[in-house]
Amino acid sequence: MITLKSFVGGEWQEGSGEPAVLVNPSTEEPLAQTSTEGVDFAGAVRHAREVGGPALRAMTLGERASLLKAMSKALLEHRDELLDMSMRNGGNTKSDAKFDVDGAGGALAAYAHLGKGLGDSKIMRDGDGVSLARDGSWWGQHVLLPKEGVAVLINAFNFPAWGFGEKAACALLAGVPVIVKPATSTALVTWRMVEVLDQAGILPPGSVQLVAGSPGDLLSHLREQDVLAFTGSADTGLYLRSRDDILSRNVTVNIEADSLNSAILAPGVPADSDTYGLFLKDLFREMTQKAGQKCTAIRRIFVAEEDMERVAGDLVGRLADVTVGNTADPEVRMGPVSTARQLADNRAGIEALAAAGTVATGGSDPLDGVGAPEGRGYYVRPTLIRVDDARSSDVVHTHEVFGPVASIMPYDGTPDDAAELVARGQGSLVASAYGDDPDWAGGMIAGLGAWNGRLYLGSSGVAGSAMGSGAAFPYLLHGGPGRAGNGEELGGLSGVRLYQRRCALQGDPAVLDRILGGTESE
Repeated sequence: MITLKSFVGGEWQEGSGEPAVLVNPSTEEPLAQTSTEGVDFAGAVRHAREVGGPALRAMTLGERASLLKAMSKALLEHRDELLDMSMRNGGNTKSDAKFDVDGAGGALAAYAHLGKGLGDSKIMRDGDGVSLARDGSWWGQHVLLPKEGVAVLINAFNFPAWGFGEKAACALLAGVPVIVKPATSTALVTWRMVEVLDQAGILPPGSVQLVAGSPGDLLSHLREQDVLAFTGSADTGLYLRSRDDILSRNVTVNIEADSLNSAILAPGVPADSDTYGLFLKDLFREMTQKAGQKCTAIRRIFVAEEDMERVAGDLVGRLADVTVGNTADPEVRMGPVSTARQLADNRAGIEALAAAGTVATGGSDPLDGVGAPEGRGYYVRPTLIRVDDARSSDVVHTHEVFGPVASIMPYDGTPDDAAELVARGQGSLVASAYGDDPDWAGGMIAGLGAWNGRLYLGSSGVAGSAMGSGAAFPYLLHGGPGRAGNGEELGGLSGVRLYQRRCALQGDPAVLDRILGGTESE
């Protein structure tokens, strides 16, 4: 069994306490163990500030971009190994593992490309300058500078690779060192990624550190120039954001949390149309990919009353054919949820939703996975709950079941009604609207935009190229209002700004141009 060490203070440290055990959720076989007891977290933060920060800030933006490119290349060379670890420790199918591991390398490569165009400056312009004197001799210019602290990156269990890659890409390009803290239950992939990068010899000292287990008192050492970027549950996000030490020191906090994402089908979409086919394909993917353990997965499905029977029947037909089991078996199309706790939460959540409606397929009964030992593994059936009154069933708008579970409900077919129902989720990462009527789609944008970080418009024109609402691209915003955390990540260079300070310069325009060169943010 592998012992995971933490990479802090420039060395690999093994904790001394009772270890936590990481298992294969398909079989419950122990894979690794880890402890962080005795790890010097104050020293890790100090190492980042005193060694990592200066090393990164000494680099130009172009040099930091080259670092990201080298990181992406190093991870690509170990892709097969990382995919295998993702399948074993995450319970992922190979396709699901690629979604995570390739997403990490892709995010690093995308930000390497963005950073390459920023030139040899160490400072980014923020928009156009403005003349402060009639003759143009006195000039004002906003610039973006790296914060002189550390970015603590706390990631959820479902994306141990991508969560690390996308957050680290933004922070390192900004010039801020990172301490990554993956969820302990699936930390194997992140641990190996950091080990690969360390062995490649490409990381500036102190630029990347890893906590492979409990964070101990790490957060108590954060200060005004530091950033805490968290992905996980809304309850944990609230706890982190409201800590007295975080509040009193004005630590920058970004939260990406629970999200009851929605999919809305326009009324009257023909069953034989490309739009309807895309709708069903996306629903199936978002419910079953990574066993529904995605922050962008569709949880609420809204269709016109007259379309309920057809849509529910078609979706049930697809879900009923899913082979659930040990992802080492090539016939398996959906693996387990990641932990025993997630299994218990899924079963309880299904029962709570079922109390508000009826189970169209699936359910909370125990399930033996194909290719798994009897009674072992954390398996949940793909489950669709039919709720005939979306307004009297608060639970479907307030309780997220983080697994292969969604509820289908009627609406009156208008954008206004859909927007009112979607808003009951109190803010989401993404909403999807499927229809070929531009006026209907325009109404959906107007009604849904304030309540969602991203809108995915499915139609016949994109049916051959659209990748589903679950795909978060480096160049587009990832985040959402309200319950979803009210945070923003990615979005091109806007994602880098989380780790920067905006400063207004005033001076001779010729001097400013000489200092800043031609760099400018988006």
